[in-house]
Amino acid sequence: MIVIVAGVSGCGKTTIGTLLATRLGWEFEDGDDLHPAANIAKMRAGVPLTDEDRMPWLDAIAAWMDQRTAAGESAVLACSALKRSYRDRLGEGRPGLRLVFLQVDRATLERRLAGRHGHFFRPALLDSQLAIAETPSAAAGDIVVDATAPPAEIVQEIIDRLGLERAA
Repeated sequence: MIVIVAGVSGCGKTTIGTLLATRLGWEFEDGDDLHPAANIAKMRAGVPLTDEDRMPWLDAIAAWMDQRTAAGESAVLACSALKRSYRDRLGEGRPGLRLVFLQVDRATLERRLAGRHGHFFRPALLDSQLAIAETPSAAAGDIVVDATAPPAEIVQEIIDRLGLERAA
């Protein structure tokens, strides 16, 4: 199984994804590390990415997931996956993929982004992500989680909702 922990910047994808992977004993990858250099340069400059910019990144994420699956490994991946079309592209031909979308109110996102230093995503880009974010549908099997609770509680909720046992 591959679990994508998704949501806008500042929602806690990396924190929750890392904790979830550790609890389950699975590999973790931060999708930010798979961005092409041109995407990172745009975001550092405060320029929002376009759908065209995101396609090579989504392809790199898909390749990473396919490598894990081919090796018979389960893993957790942090990836914004903001649009349904992005999630559809990532899910195509990957029946073992599960999506967990972290939902956070704007004020909390702004506070978190203001306190984050050294990341290429500029807080001024938040509006561009909120403008394109499409909340996933439970009918599609996606899980939406309120990510304002303490991280350990969020991770436990995800484990429970995915029907996974606690790691020893």
